[in-house]
Amino acid sequence: MMGSQVFFKFQGSKEMAQILAASPTCQMRVTKPSSIPSSKLWSSVMLKQKKQSSKVRSFRVMALQSDNSTINRVESLLNLDTKPFTDRIIAEYIWIGGSGIDLRSKSRTLEKPVEDPSQLPKWNYDGSSTGQAPGEDSEVILYPQAIFRDPFRGGNNILVICDTYTPAGEPIPTNKRAKAAEIFNNKKVNGEIPWFGIEQEYTLLQPNVNWPLGWPVGAYPGPQGPYYCGVGAEKSWGRDISDAHYKACLYAGINISGTNGEVMPGQWEFQVGPSVGIEAGDHVWCARYLLERITEQAGVVLTLDPKPIDGDWNGAGCHTNYSTKSMREEGGFEVIKKAILNLSLRHMEHISAYGEGNERRLTGKHETASIDQFSWGVANRGCSIRVGRDTEKNGKGYLEDRRPASNMDPYIVTSLLAETTLLWEPTLEAEALAAQKLSLNV
Repeated sequence: MMGSQVFFKFQGSKEMAQILAASPTCQMRVTKPSSIPSSKLWSSVMLKQKKQSSKVRSFRVMALQSDNSTINRVESLLNLDTKPFTDRIIAEYIWIGGSGIDLRSKSRTLEKPVEDPSQLPKWNYDGSSTGQAPGEDSEVILYPQAIFRDPFRGGNNILVICDTYTPAGEPIPTNKRAKAAEIFNNKKVNGEIPWFGIEQEYTLLQPNVNWPLGWPVGAYPGPQGPYYCGVGAEKSWGRDISDAHYKACLYAGINISGTNGEVMPGQWEFQVGPSVGIEAGDHVWCARYLLERITEQAGVVLTLDPKPIDGDWNGAGCHTNYSTKSMREEGGFEVIKKAILNLSLRHMEHISAYGEGNERRLTGKHETASIDQFSWGVANRGCSIRVGRDTEKNGKGYLEDRRPASNMDPYIVTSLLAETTLLWEPTLEAEALAAQKLSLNV
C-alpha cells in the first residue's frame, strides 16, 4: 500500500519496526557481496529480485540497525538545538505557486530571531519555474506577511507566509492576498470586524495508486455510515496524520479549533477560526503547508480534490462560517437575511471563484446544494447557505456558506463574502425579486 518497505531490526532483539519508504522502489547497482567485519556496520539482504539483463535491479532491502545507524545519526542532526551556539535562525519562506493551489517554499538564514513580518527582508525566486513569470523576466519578489513558529525545526526558527510581486511592486496575477487585503482594509469592512471559521476537508491517498488510504486497491470499502467521526481499525485510516497535524498547528500558532474524521473513509477535516479578516487566509494556508509536510514525511499523498472518488461517496468541501459585528449583535438575524439576499444575487460570481472541479461535488446529493441553484435554510445541510438553530433562536449569530470546494483559495472566498455582504449593493428591483423568491422579509 505504501510503496517499498524497509525493515530495521536491532541485532539480538526480536523487536521489529517498520518504516515506510518515500520512493516506490529501491534501486541499487548490484555488486558481488562482501563479508561484514563488524555487527556495528549496516548489512543488506536482498529479499526480492527479478531476473533482468541490466545490472540495475529493483528489490526490497532488510537492514540490520545498530544504535549508531545512519537513520539515527540523521535524526539526531535534525533534532539539534542550535540556540546555545548561535543567535541565527532559519526562516522558511512559503508562497502559493502558479496553479493557485500548490505551495512552494525555500529557506534562508537570519542573524537573529524576529517577531514581526516587517523585520524580515524581501526575497525573490525564479517565477519561470513555478508558472508565474516568463523565462526572460523570471524574478518574482516575496513580501513577508505573516510569521508562524516552525514545528519541524523548533527553537526560534519560523515559517513565513509571503505574497508575490513583480520587481516594480505590482501583485502578480496569482497573488490573491493583495486584493483580499485591500477589501479587508476598507473602513466599512474593517469596522464590521468580519469573523471566519473555515472547515477544511481533505483526502489521504495511497502513493502511486491514487486511491484513498485504507481502501483495498482497486476496490471499495463498505458504504458510508460508520466512518464519520468513527473509531476503530475498520472505520478510521489516517488518524495519526490528523493528530500530528493538529499538534503542529497548535505549536505553530495557527488558530486551529478542532478536527474530525469525515463521511468518506480516508477523508478528514480540520477547522481554523474564528479568525478576523485577512488572518483567516494566512492561517489556512499555513495549516495546509504543515499538512503537506507531514504527509510528505509519512509517505502519504494529500489531495484537496473536491470529488476524489466518483460515485456514492461524499466530496470534499471547505465550508466557510461567516459573521459581522452587526450579525452578532441584537437584531443580527435580519442582517444575516440581507446578506443571504445579496449572496443569492451574486451566486454565479461566487461559484466561479469557489474552486476547480466544484461542479463534480455540488450535485444536490451528499449534503450539497445544486451548483446551478441558490438556496438557504435553517439547519439544512443540503442548502447553499445554512443558518444554525441557535442563530435562529437567538436572533443573531452567523451563516455557513457550504459552496466552497476543498481546493478553494481562502483569500478569495473570505474577501468575496465580505465584499458581497458589506460593499456591494443590488438594485431595489433585483433585491425585491430575490427577497420574494427566497421568502426573505428584509
